[in-house]
Amino acid sequence: MIRITALMDNNPSEHKALVAEHGLSFLVESSAFRMLFDCGSGAHPWANAHRLGLDVRHVDAVALSHSHYDHAAGYRDLIEGGCACKTLYTGPHFFEPKFAFNGVRWTDLSAGFTPAFLQENDICHTVVDGCKEIFPHTYLVGDFPRIHPMETIPRRFVRQTADGFVADDFSDEICLTLDVKDKLYVLCGCSHPGILNMISRVHALFRKPVAAVYGGTHLMEADDARILATIQELCADGLETLGLSHCSGERTDQLLKGTEGARGCHLGAGDCVFIEE
Repeated sequence: MIRITALMDNNPSEHKALVAEHGLSFLVESSAFRMLFDCGSGAHPWANAHRLGLDVRHVDAVALSHSHYDHAAGYRDLIEGGCACKTLYTGPHFFEPKFAFNGVRWTDLSAGFTPAFLQENDICHTVVDGCKEIFPHTYLVGDFPRIHPMETIPRRFVRQTADGFVADDFSDEICLTLDVKDKLYVLCGCSHPGILNMISRVHALFRKPVAAVYGGTHLMEADDARILATIQELCADGLETLGLSHCSGERTDQLLKGTEGARGCHLGAGDCVFIEE
């Protein structure tokens, strides 16, 4: 049985002893491995894990969906807190500083650590540029095509390169894909490249139905038409369960409840789902 636990989300669950804050972190546990997908923005995911009786000091790997602080900054706290895991996966360009720009001022949204931090702690850093199997039937996927015109990235997101500031295309974003009994289960961090673009990429690689998507869909700024179109297209492609988190938005939660074709839920801090292996 695979267990996926939300160690951090914007929303609380029924477990009122846990902290909920802006960010996302999942602990994925199977009979073959234990790993973290995203690390939230600080130390609170690890305090939540302690309250839940879950050991995050001895995971087999950590993957960061992208380098925004609310998904990646907690990695530093994890390592400085004594985590023995020396395996880190990210997408390309992860260490290019990321900002939000409002036309006058820049806000640094970066992860808060550099390659020097990884070297100091003997971390083996692997860049995923495409698709990589990290455990049996468990993959990290990136390099998402931009084929759905309605999925656009807000212009305020920029990154700093050697040539100056450029629009952030989130080429560092990756998702986790579990291949279980000829069905796919996908964990997303923020889906900045567009959730439909990302699922289209997973479909093209594996040629199997995506039974469930869990995590952030970045629909919090989308209008009702786009949210409904997104849900309907996912359902048309065989989606059975949509577990919303983090940046998906309250309106997406509301509209999903009234949509036929897929079960929906919100995974708050402390919530979990189980998948039969």
